[in-house]
Amino acid sequence: MASHVLLFFVSLLVPLFLCCVLAKGDMTVVPSKNGADHRGRSLQSTKVVNVLRYGAYGDGRHDDTKALSKAWAAACSSSHPGIVLIPKGKKFLTKHVTFSGPCKSNMKLMIEGTLVAPPKRSYWIEDTIRHWVLFINVRDLTVTGGGTIDGNGKIWWQSSCKVNSKLPCRPAPTALTFYSCTNLKVDNLELLNSQQIHMSVERCTDVRVSRLLITAPSTSPNTDGIHIAHSKDVKVYNCAIKTGDDCMSIEDGTKNLHVKNIVCGPGHGISIGSLGDRNSEAQVTNITINGVRLHGTTNGARIKTWQGGRGYAKNIVFQNIIMDNVWNPIIIDQNYCDSTTPCNKQKSAVEVSNVLFKNIRGTSASRDAIKLSCSRTVPCHGIALHNVKLTLKRGNGNAKSTCQNAKWRTLGTVMPQPCNLKN
Repeated sequence: MASHVLLFFVSLLVPLFLCCVLAKGDMTVVPSKNGADHRGRSLQSTKVVNVLRYGAYGDGRHDDTKALSKAWAAACSSSHPGIVLIPKGKKFLTKHVTFSGPCKSNMKLMIEGTLVAPPKRSYWIEDTIRHWVLFINVRDLTVTGGGTIDGNGKIWWQSSCKVNSKLPCRPAPTALTFYSCTNLKVDNLELLNSQQIHMSVERCTDVRVSRLLITAPSTSPNTDGIHIAHSKDVKVYNCAIKTGDDCMSIEDGTKNLHVKNIVCGPGHGISIGSLGDRNSEAQVTNITINGVRLHGTTNGARIKTWQGGRGYAKNIVFQNIIMDNVWNPIIIDQNYCDSTTPCNKQKSAVEVSNVLFKNIRGTSASRDAIKLSCSRTVPCHGIALHNVKLTLKRGNGNAKSTCQNAKWRTLGTVMPQPCNLKN
């Protein structure tokens, strides 16, 4: 009888003890019966690593880079799923940091507080200047938490050759880079004032990006919101992006990308490209951009390729898009040139084909609401306009379209009227 009573009290005291351990924030967490902690996070045999226990100050003044690296290493080396916790209400000054895999189990970086980049360029060294927070070769990774990643970008923008042409063009960090990651989820974060690109997804597979708020001034150079290259099976949805460059840039090697419910502006719109720069080969296919609102952007739905390139951009859909005062609502440009000197005319080009613009409406800031500027030697073809209605935002007259070397067709109502076949 006594043994039964003892077992009964043990069964009551053990969960109580474990709850106290959780409340004190110890590193190793054992789940209660419902498998969740006090914040509702799943804790099935999970190792929680709080960066404060690895020497982080969290005051925004002392360098916390080493503490973050040590916390990651501890969680990554555990055979149990790991959570690295960046606690709420703290600001962590962080230089360049690399979070490397492979890890022994799935990983989560829980950013509830703020990561802030150094306030001076002198904190950066040449070898790592292109990346601030870098994830390499991590499988089953989640980055979330509702916190902020602040790039402190103003010091970089001021010395950009895009702002002052008299200055030399120098590299600048991408705030958040994922390289060669598989089964990646990035959710519920604020990315603020990146030094250059806010987030880059490169050579990744099976990616889900959602609920990001990305913000930088409209005058900040090269501050693309989300950049995707050499990646496949990617979904991006429910994001708001306000930057000084492309809200999204979709580049070489992107395959099977689905984008839905994006608010964009200010910025340069949703861009496929640029592709084929420096006579390179590009391959982009199976891209769907669905349900986007663009406000005051310099471009809307855009495909841009350099002369001299090779390869293809095909099977692309832009649909269910609302434009508000957008300068170039629909544009295909196979003669793109982002250079201080004129680009040479070249015969080869990235082939653009099977592109659908469907259910697009709103207002254009320029008279040319539709621009199809295609290559003379490799004309874009299979271009379809289906239920498009774009009107001029201000001024007298109607919006119009211009075409060069484009093979297109229309379905339903299309306004402005498409170019005549002689163009």
